[in-house]
Amino acid sequence: MHQFQIEPLAKLDLFGYDISFTNSSLFMLVVLAAIWVFMAGGMKRELVPGRWQMAVEGVTGFINNMMSSSIGPEGKKYVPLVFSLFMFILFANFMGMMPIGIVPGAHAFTVTSHLTVTAVLAVLSFGTVLVVGLWKHGLHFFSLFVPHGTPWWLLWLIPLIELFSFLIRPFSLALRLFVAMTAGHVLMKVLAGFVINGLNAEALWVAPLVALPSFILMIGITLLELLVCAIQAYVFALLTSLYINDAVNLH
Repeated sequence: MHQFQIEPLAKLDLFGYDISFTNSSLFMLVVLAAIWVFMAGGMKRELVPGRWQMAVEGVTGFINNMMSSSIGPEGKKYVPLVFSLFMFILFANFMGMMPIGIVPGAHAFTVTSHLTVTAVLAVLSFGTVLVVGLWKHGLHFFSLFVPHGTPWWLLWLIPLIELFSFLIRPFSLALRLFVAMTAGHVLMKVLAGFVINGLNAEALWVAPLVALPSFILMIGITLLELLVCAIQAYVFALLTSLYINDAVNLH
């Protein structure tokens, strides 16, 4: 499973800590470069926009509409944050699907298939909610854990449940993205192994009975995984916008 292995490309050590430049670091830089190229190519502000400019305007408009519908007019403040999260996850997911493996010795690396990366993204989202909520409402932010209409005799239980639900948000954000990307890539890897082993088998009946069905199924799974890449980026951005809405508008 080379796709999930973090390999040092340039070993670096700082005060006993390993800060080597790895293949994960490389693909993060590639993702950032791809986003920069995508945005730079679509920001020409031509009177009659071309396809590239329309694509960039479509993505920015999509995030802007999502923030406005989730939070309201104040949601425009947080469009840069959610847009950055959405684009990084989307490009990182798609970058891991690139057929780089056709080059001998090379393989794609999906940075979002590692829990440390998704956890950092989730902490960034969760930390923003805390900062916005406390900065905007002060201690009144904790009224978020007491929904309107809560019967007085449930005040000992509902805040505990709401607090638990609130604290588990970063874990659910990180795990959902990590599991979705890892599971899909593992399945594709297993099917690819069936195809290769089936074609290399000595018995002639193995190829049509094992390799061919696995190859057809792998094509379907690959197309489904491409859809999952986009859906997971959307889900992460949508949940972040909803969580920010809780911090801005409370209940």
